[in-house]
Amino acid sequence: MHNTDPNAAAAVADPVIEVEGLAKEYRVFDKPEGLAASVRALFHRTSRAVEAVKGVDLVVGRGEFVALLGPNGAGKTTLLKLLSGIITPTRGTARVLGHVPWERADDFRRRFALVMGQRNQLWWDLPAAESFRLHQEIYRIDPARFEKTRDALVDMLDVRRLILQPVRELSLGERMKLELVAALLHEPEVLFLDEPTIGLDVVAQHTIHEFLRDVQRRRRMTVVLTTHYMKDVAALCERVVVITRGDVLYDGSLAEIVDRFTTHKIVTLDFDEAPERALIERFGFPCEFRGPQVVLRIDRSRIADVLPEVLAAAGVRDVSVEDVPLEEIVAELFRSDTRAHAAAEAGS
Repeated sequence: MHNTDPNAAAAVADPVIEVEGLAKEYRVFDKPEGLAASVRALFHRTSRAVEAVKGVDLVVGRGEFVALLGPNGAGKTTLLKLLSGIITPTRGTARVLGHVPWERADDFRRRFALVMGQRNQLWWDLPAAESFRLHQEIYRIDPARFEKTRDALVDMLDVRRLILQPVRELSLGERMKLELVAALLHEPEVLFLDEPTIGLDVVAQHTIHEFLRDVQRRRRMTVVLTTHYMKDVAALCERVVVITRGDVLYDGSLAEIVDRFTTHKIVTLDFDEAPERALIERFGFPCEFRGPQVVLRIDRSRIADVLPEVLAAAGVRDVSVEDVPLEEIVAELFRSDTRAHAAAEAGS
């Protein structure tokens, strides 16, 4: 079930990331149960191949903000590690800013940044200011430019009061803000973000969304984001790439994924008091009763015809019409792919 636009690569005018047939395979050793079996396994180990990424094709243009979505184990983080040169592929090719990432050329390393929500690049027992200075030395940033960039970033995130505190004393949200500052000090052209808002409260998430939108727009930076939070995607990304079992399932615009994979809209009705079920059920659409509120799922093609009748129902004081939530659409994509994969395996 692939929904990638075959002309997507051609449509990218200024490609920064070019991936073709990229795959990463790991060898996993099975550990049997029981003492005797464990002893035998010391001399005769059994293993199996696990494909974390399977022949991915992807082109990302300069200034794009792309979301990589997929269930746990889909290969999202592995793909970011390949594109940042942390690991080498089993097969396939990739170029980022004209460089092969796993060759780790100095020029390439100065032009990208990787932020992983569950990994720290700041020294735990030192103030962030000391880690910033270390980054200045590593990337050989001119002192005047370093101070100007650092000051602009810490002011944008309102973290100046935090940079002299040991990192271990900071909250998760405060640490992530400082991680982003550290990643952007050398003004990278490409930024890889692996679940940067994981575990953060809604206020911290909103602050980071605003910061990333602002920085990405000002610098025309190319950003690839992995996340499980659809709010991140809705707030930041116009393009979505869905990955399952290491393969690209969908690659297209955020607006298109809503139009292509939903056939209905969600209509929420607020009544003065709980309505009679028969009054609503007569329309024949799936509905959910929540006291004086009723939620209907109405076919897109019938909204214009049905909505006036619905509103004519006694006591309707408010109505809203919305698209199906992105979380629900993506979850259904995953479920459909799982069912198709299970059917294919059963057939074989």
